[in-house]
Amino acid sequence: MKLSEFLQQLTQDKLLYFALPVFMIAIIIEYQVAKEKYKRKDTQVSLLMMVFAAIVEFLPKVAAFIFFFYLNDISPLKDIVQRRWWAWLLLFFLDDFSYYWFHRLNHEVRLFWAGHVTHHSSEFMNFGTALRQGVGERVHKFFFWLWLPLIGFDPLMIFTMMGISLIYQFWVHTELVDKCPKIIEFLFNTPSHHRVHHASNIRYLDCNHAGMLIIWDRIFGTFSEELKGIDTPVYGLTENINTYHPIKVITHEYQALWKDIKRAQNFSDKVKYLFKSPGWSHDGEDKRAKTLRKNLHQDIENPIVL
Repeated sequence: MKLSEFLQQLTQDKLLYFALPVFMIAIIIEYQVAKEKYKRKDTQVSLLMMVFAAIVEFLPKVAAFIFFFYLNDISPLKDIVQRRWWAWLLLFFLDDFSYYWFHRLNHEVRLFWAGHVTHHSSEFMNFGTALRQGVGERVHKFFFWLWLPLIGFDPLMIFTMMGISLIYQFWVHTELVDKCPKIIEFLFNTPSHHRVHHASNIRYLDCNHAGMLIIWDRIFGTFSEELKGIDTPVYGLTENINTYHPIKVITHEYQALWKDIKRAQNFSDKVKYLFKSPGWSHDGEDKRAKTLRKNLHQDIENPIVL
């Protein structure tokens, strides 16, 4: 198939367009059922972030699609994979594996976190928050899927599976569903698991990066169970930005990162601010998630007796 034909198919990929009206209806229903879980200005910002993310993603998405096409064209496996049923099943797992590492590194690399933090800036957990997409992350997102066309998957297959994953993830942004059956909780990302991911509690920081399958978090040691009553999730950032100004919501972490880079005296520390986890400091307290969690566990195991 020629590139022009693939691009023509891309323009006809309307999966998310069909899903969007359903999302809006779900938000209205959830609001009617649980008004206390919404705040008008917060939801307005979430909807604006969805629009901004779509605008920023447009050129990287087109560029990625073209690049995927040429990578797939040189793959020795393309004629084997094609669009067979087993290839779709395999792609389901490989796409989700790619998403896990994309999402995890968005939390563990500060430059990436600056582009993802928008999604976590809401202090509410609802379907509106699901649409508060990270804006800056749209620029580097597709690099994590580059290996898939090289092993034979065509770009339209990859983009379709990415769309299915995004649609699935919308439904885990809610407090109205408590726990699913145990087998579902064990295998899949659920509202309970994703509430943990959005929580600012030290116990939950940088956990549950799942897209559709929670198994990657269990395998790679980033899983945490929701412990309501013991440590009920508190949503938002460890230091909330307290603003609804859309530009500040998008840029606040980039601004903080730039200030830290300028403050560092030597070049190696400047580079570390870009690529180390959020919370790292060359001259202050280490507030990285893994450090805070380690200290929390030490405090629990060795309480101070007065």
